[in-house]
Amino acid sequence: MAEPLADLLSLLGIGVVALLAWAALAPFEALGWWAGWFGSNIHTDDLSIDLPDAQAPEAVDSYLVFLSGIAQVGGESLSRRERAFLDRLDERLPQTIVIDDIFPYSVNNLPLTGQPFFARLWGWALRRKLSDNWLERLGGYLINLRNIWQVAISIDHRYGPIYNQAMARVIAHGLARKGYDPEQPAPVFVMGYSGAGQIAVGAAPYLRELIGGPVYVILLGGICGSDPGLLAVDRVYYLYGEKDTAQRLTPILLPGRWPLMWYSDWNRARRRGRIVFRSLGPMTHAGGTGYMTASQHLDDGRTYQAATIEAIEEVVAENVPHSHWEGL
Repeated sequence: MAEPLADLLSLLGIGVVALLAWAALAPFEALGWWAGWFGSNIHTDDLSIDLPDAQAPEAVDSYLVFLSGIAQVGGESLSRRERAFLDRLDERLPQTIVIDDIFPYSVNNLPLTGQPFFARLWGWALRRKLSDNWLERLGGYLINLRNIWQVAISIDHRYGPIYNQAMARVIAHGLARKGYDPEQPAPVFVMGYSGAGQIAVGAAPYLRELIGGPVYVILLGGICGSDPGLLAVDRVYYLYGEKDTAQRLTPILLPGRWPLMWYSDWNRARRRGRIVFRSLGPMTHAGGTGYMTASQHLDDGRTYQAATIEAIEEVVAENVPHSHWEGL
């Protein structure tokens, strides 16, 4: 009994040290990008892409960029539940290109396991996260802690504009890879799940400037602060579950979202009708009772996955005038 307790305390100690270390180091990635330390390249695992010749398929009327939550280690590391959800969403939106390989916690889209100095650390944490031993899995939460600090940087009014510009550039690069044409700008929907909601909101106004077209933000159980992006994008759709504890706690923890802060960007956006709230039902933040699960059902018989996808379809339909949406 003493040995497991000692292991647990050791892991907790490591976690505390890591939390403080990454709190101190978190701004340096954004500042390094701004200073040009990382060069101008944006990482992609698709080596076949030739941006100048990239063309969108015919009959495309919009783009949807999915940004995953804080447990992610790279753009290609989606969970099985997320992959099934996005595959189904892609089927339901045949005229929308769904982009799902953006890593929203890196200024150059480089996965944690590919970073030059800490690749071994993140590889170790990833193996812990995938372990069958619950005690070992605690080590995997170093990934979550690291990514939480990137979300905090996006919120920070000192470093946020730098970080969010970098992410807008990464997203724009992702759109270009899929044939986005700025000469004929199609609507773009940036969907931020969980902590990536803040990054979606922060990057969206800079993305709008880069592509010259309409940009909408979809917060799927999204966590975001009072960011100027709320007033700069075309509209923000807040999709939430009634049992999502994380999104219920966020307005308490972030002063900019307190009602008494009437002058904050969040409250001004709400007063102007820029934020549209839509409840999806009794869903939790993640896991087997979250937005993407196909094993739980609403009272009307729809799965949680189907209900979430239908809500996203409605958002796209409201903002993409096209004959495809008639009769939806």
